[in-house]
Amino acid sequence: MIKIKMLHARHISILLLLSSFLVAPHASGQVTFERLLNSPKEPHNWLMYSGDYTGRRFSPLAQVTAANARSLVVKWAYQTGATGKFETTPLVVDGILYATGQDNRAFALDARTGRPLWMYQRQLPADIRPCCGRVNRGLAILGDKVFLGSLDAHVIALDAKTGNLIWDVAAADYANGYSFTLAPLVVKNLVIVGISGGEYGIRGFIDAYDADTGERKWRFYTVPGPGDPGHETWEGDSWKTGGAPAWMTGVYDPATNQLFWPTGNPSPSNRGEGRAGDNLYSNSLLALNPDTGKLNWYFQFTKHDEHDWDATQVPIMIESGGKHLIAQANRNGFFYVFDRTLGKLLSATPYIKLTWSNSKDSTGLPVPAKDSSPTPAGRTVCPGALGATNWMSPSFDAQTGLFYVSAREQCDIFSTAPQPYEAGHAYYGSAYFPSDEAEPYWGALRAIDPGSGLMKWEFRHPSPTWSGVLSTAGGLVFTGDAEGNFIALNAATGQPLWHFQTGGAVYASPMAFAVDGKQYIAIAAGSSLYAFGLQ
Repeated sequence: MIKIKMLHARHISILLLLSSFLVAPHASGQVTFERLLNSPKEPHNWLMYSGDYTGRRFSPLAQVTAANARSLVVKWAYQTGATGKFETTPLVVDGILYATGQDNRAFALDARTGRPLWMYQRQLPADIRPCCGRVNRGLAILGDKVFLGSLDAHVIALDAKTGNLIWDVAAADYANGYSFTLAPLVVKNLVIVGISGGEYGIRGFIDAYDADTGERKWRFYTVPGPGDPGHETWEGDSWKTGGAPAWMTGVYDPATNQLFWPTGNPSPSNRGEGRAGDNLYSNSLLALNPDTGKLNWYFQFTKHDEHDWDATQVPIMIESGGKHLIAQANRNGFFYVFDRTLGKLLSATPYIKLTWSNSKDSTGLPVPAKDSSPTPAGRTVCPGALGATNWMSPSFDAQTGLFYVSAREQCDIFSTAPQPYEAGHAYYGSAYFPSDEAEPYWGALRAIDPGSGLMKWEFRHPSPTWSGVLSTAGGLVFTGDAEGNFIALNAATGQPLWHFQTGGAVYASPMAFAVDGKQYIAIAAGSSLYAFGLQ
């Protein structure tokens, strides 16, 4: 029997009430904070966007190996019925898969078969202003709720069993360019989200909401206001439209109770005139107290950015030689490693061709070259505006000791021109277009040694890819390409072992789970969610 329940005009939830012989494969226990803390001890589940709080996107499952990867086949495929970029990373909890689709669709599936259990569709305003597609990257879960950030800048709690709406809170006015595209992160009883919209001159922020009630507990503005530390890094009133969005999911260190969250470009993204200064806390890694939102320390990767080099790439926590590190392959072309306790920079090493910096200061921070700023006539700079990498998730495998990242080799010609700010309208202050200095443009999966910053191997793609990366205890790395291939490689050597043509470009990051003792690898591609397993 199919029951369709109509809610408020802005919310439609569809629950497929299944007969007793079609119930989910396992009775699901509630997801507690304790379970989230110990998620690596549940390798059959995938309890948060990056797999666990470290951000490593590593699966301890080892049934699929370099020896048998060639036997992978499609076990099921779920069609979203929507168009546009499909960027979700699913969650899996005790045999139930939860994911999002384009246009703020959320759904639950039987993880063994791909059979739908429920679907929630949010009715979005006709005049929303997402920068880069009507996308959503996933959900968070706690207790009996899953949490969604919407394109019209709402934070929403749904019943995990039915998909019915529990609470809905407006965080900002979508008409001014604010939106959510990230997967939330749950820490303790808080649902933490970062805003999108840096292309519209928004004032960025990171919010924390009570998981039970939806009450906002704190807000950290990523552009400091008058009287706040860092406000002096903005010229005049430019802070009011300063950007610095926080549109990718951060990580959490329970040992020090620190939340690490990356931020994006200042606005206008490609014109520095009128916003003189470093423009804190744009393009930064923030270390926050998750209970209060108080800033412990920060590091700014690109000061006074004029090339749209968001630093929103997912950071990864690494333990090495008794040191507590955090690493990020940044959009500006450098691979950074920090002592995450103190926020001290340990190294910054190029991992693509770059021209914007050819020296470092006494602390090891890259210094911009004199001829790197955009001009009215245009100037070629590497990397291009889409960056050395972008939002696609990296991965770290402690077995190989390697950090895996999708890299882009492309240079652009950046030009600049005055542009008045108008609320709700794109605010770039520039134009950019590809330069023939990097033709043909291409991409690669690169394996980097965090200790030295040096590349150990690469696997080249025909063109730049938007796919993230998954590593597994089976000695494998999974990624995809813009041509629609989903690929398995040897994690130690980069040797390709298997691929599958999905029929659509890969804009998502893979994940792994297990049901009934069988391992699956899942990826979103085109308009379908695929689950692969051994024959």
